[in-house]
Amino acid sequence: MNTIRYPLTTEKSIRMMEAENKLVFMVHPKSTKAQIKKELEETLKANVTRVNTLKTLTGKKAIVTFGADTPAIDIATSLGLI
Repeated sequence: MNTIRYPLTTEKSIRMMEAENKLVFMVHPKSTKAQIKKELEETLKANVTRVNTLKTLTGKKAIVTFGADTPAIDIATSLGLI
């Protein structure tokens, strides 16, 4: 199962990236926080400190907080978001 679907680039998610070192991803509806954290750490080689999830009408979102040693802006740049 492919847990991470795609990153979100809304105005709010960009502000969260700059101010709080967080990125927002759309994920598979049945994925768990542990699965999301494991996949992001393996694919991005980043230190994930916290994963919050919420269900919306369009699917499931994961708000991922990265460690201080891993700036979210650098990850977003490597993903081509910025």
